[in-house]
Amino acid sequence: MAELIKTEVVIVGAGLTGLTMGFYLKKAGIDFRIVEKSAKTGGVIQTISEKGFVYETGPNTGVVSYPEMAELFEDLAGRCELEIADPSAKRRLIWKNNQWHALPSGLWSAINTPLFSWGDKFRILGEPWRKKGTNPDEKLSELVIRRMGRSFLDYAVDPFISGIYAGDPAKLVTKYAMPKLYNLEQEYGSFVKGAMKKAKLPKSDRDKKASREVFSAKGGLGSLIEALTEAIGPEHFILSADSTMVKTNPDGFQLQITTPEHFYTLETTHMVTTCGGYALPGLLPFLKEEEAAPFNDLKYAAVTQVLLGFNKWKGISLKAFGGLVPGKENKNILGVLFTSSFFEGRAPKDGALLSVFMGGTKRPDIAKMDNDQIEALFNKDLPRMMSSRRLNPDIIRIHRYPHAIPQYTETTGKRYEMIRQLQEKYPGLILAGNIRDGIGMADRVKQGRSIAEELIRKIHSH
Repeated sequence: MAELIKTEVVIVGAGLTGLTMGFYLKKAGIDFRIVEKSAKTGGVIQTISEKGFVYETGPNTGVVSYPEMAELFEDLAGRCELEIADPSAKRRLIWKNNQWHALPSGLWSAINTPLFSWGDKFRILGEPWRKKGTNPDEKLSELVIRRMGRSFLDYAVDPFISGIYAGDPAKLVTKYAMPKLYNLEQEYGSFVKGAMKKAKLPKSDRDKKASREVFSAKGGLGSLIEALTEAIGPEHFILSADSTMVKTNPDGFQLQITTPEHFYTLETTHMVTTCGGYALPGLLPFLKEEEAAPFNDLKYAAVTQVLLGFNKWKGISLKAFGGLVPGKENKNILGVLFTSSFFEGRAPKDGALLSVFMGGTKRPDIAKMDNDQIEALFNKDLPRMMSSRRLNPDIIRIHRYPHAIPQYTETTGKRYEMIRQLQEKYPGLILAGNIRDGIGMADRVKQGRSIAEELIRKIHSH
């Protein structure tokens, strides 16, 4: 059964970017469709309740790093509620020499910590007077060694980057991967001076909404996806799109979509893609080889997540966000989140829910291991870290993400330039998603809303 639909906007992908965009387009009365290859919305963001545990199969947390993130929850009031992490989540642990140490949260704790060498502690004190860098493509590791020293890279930045990107600071370009850090040095000449000056700048009420706090949604991030999906309405979705082929035409774009029940032809003047770089050349067959190359070149970290649920927790105190493991320590895990300690209702009363992350760009071999091999690997390291000779979880669930996190490496500049050229060449095409503008949940929401507002202006002006 074939069906022709003419609509003002087509969004490819019903992840957080696409759903945010759709939510704000709907509020503005714009006609649109969201096309999604899966049978459900939300992409990797899914919450599962099982045997007294509530766990995420995708991102576990976000950070309220932009006002748009807080405002999305305000706009969904009555459908979904923001949950801010318990203050204990401000404490982060780093593994060094067979024990956990708290990551310093200020100058005094940075001087006293065993994580950094004495030479680097003096180097940190002198950071405000160091010259600023001149290489816009400087790798994160180079920047950190130059300003803060090797031990600061090894025991603060390397594990931090494992936690965010599952990546390698020697390969990530600071300007793209950590733009706020890059801009602190460029605008203020120093991280320390820049952070102090920025803290003193007057903030509007809207700026204050970017609280930098760790968040989820009450009941899990899946409730945010459900609320957005419900607010958008089923009439705006085409799910289970087994194949989607895009052609250009004089008025914009034609999409041919096959689902198990239907064959659709969509005609639109504005099309937004939110899928990964690996999917773009197949979706847009009209791209020339050299136009597709920057998307094919985008590398992804493959991440394995192991969820462990305990009805009774007998290990170390979990009053922290979790523990990160520096690459220098040569362990089999990137880190472990103590999810049930800072969000309510994630485990039984005296129990615990842990999310263990493995793999990343430094250990791509783990992505190909079977469940028994993965269990053997984390059982080498985790019991000792959690003060237990043997871990006996009541539930264990293993999830694999082959394209978990895009890596903003030296190819990023070429990709950004190609996005600009293609959007100029094909008016009405917008290439979005985590191929640009950051990988965090707040980055996705900010981008989705910004594109929606741009489309609303364009369509209303016509």
